[in-house]
Amino acid sequence: MRAAEGRSLAMSFLAMNRDERLRLRRLARSTSAPHAVVQRARAMCALRAGRRPTDVARLVGASDRWVHKWRARWVACPSVESLEDADRSGRPAVISVATKCELVKLACDRPPKSSFASVWTQQALSDELRRQTGKRVSRSTVQRVLSSEGLRPHRVRQWLHSPDPKFREKVARVCELYLHPPPQSVVVCVDEKPMQALTRKHPCTRAADGSVKREFEYVRHGTCSLLASFDVATGEVLGKVVKHRTADALVGFLEDVAARYPDTQVYVVWDNLNIHKEGKTKRWSTFNFRHGRRFHFVYTPLHASWVNQVEIWFSILQRRVLRHGSFTGYAELKRAVLGFIGRWNRIDAHPFRWTFTGRFEHAASVRAA
Repeated sequence: MRAAEGRSLAMSFLAMNRDERLRLRRLARSTSAPHAVVQRARAMCALRAGRRPTDVARLVGASDRWVHKWRARWVACPSVESLEDADRSGRPAVISVATKCELVKLACDRPPKSSFASVWTQQALSDELRRQTGKRVSRSTVQRVLSSEGLRPHRVRQWLHSPDPKFREKVARVCELYLHPPPQSVVVCVDEKPMQALTRKHPCTRAADGSVKREFEYVRHGTCSLLASFDVATGEVLGKVVKHRTADALVGFLEDVAARYPDTQVYVVWDNLNIHKEGKTKRWSTFNFRHGRRFHFVYTPLHASWVNQVEIWFSILQRRVLRHGSFTGYAELKRAVLGFIGRWNRIDAHPFRWTFTGRFEHAASVRAA
């Protein structure tokens, strides 16, 4: 009997072509396939190499009975597919199609006013479905139905409507500059970022898994502002840290921008902050006159800071330096921020792949990389 089984197994291996043998060996070495399938493939490779079933069982950590079962299956159908688990019937669905439709309809609507809740939870959906239909559905079943339908009624996505009557024209103007800047010109995005010098009351510690544990309470050592320009074409940043964000400080920073781009037409994209406007002193007309009228100021729409690419760079600065940093004062914070800008320009500077999606009538979304 055993001799006949051995001959059948040998014949099944001989019938395999080169591609099938290669697939079997790859599956036996796989680190991504299911463990049970890899275990069976290793067993078949060991049997093909001439090992006895007892030795194979010891090699893969299984019983002799298990090896004989899968050897028989392989002989019956000598292919990698025979090592997969067979389909199982399983127990019948615990929720009918009608009840599922009621649950989906409920999840797509607002919670009743009597619940005083603003968003759904799985338990709340289960309770409300039982109240309306008398059907008992567990939280896990609610979760599976929501997942299968791609529903997330617990999530809240915010958006900000722009009241600017010239929203369409202004966004189109900025996008045109990003995509097709005029010849022999540079486009820079300018804005200010307020910052705080904070230290924690107790030093941070590092957990065994490498994560950082940080004290919640902090000590505040003052505030300052970063004035920054982002070169849309190169991704390079010019920055200046000042204690107070004033019109005079901004004019001084724009002088640095002018020095960085001499004899070049400069298009400045920025928002509608008061110090970005002319003011009583006609500050920007005077500034532009000093520089041969080569500066062109382009304003983003109201409530549309996402149009300004320097905001994307500010988020990088926030994540890498400011959010988890500890600074004992203005000088230390200034040194860290300017140091990061220098490193960014030497190593990381790159233009953002910025796209405008959505309709002009409402706020749009931004993707950056």
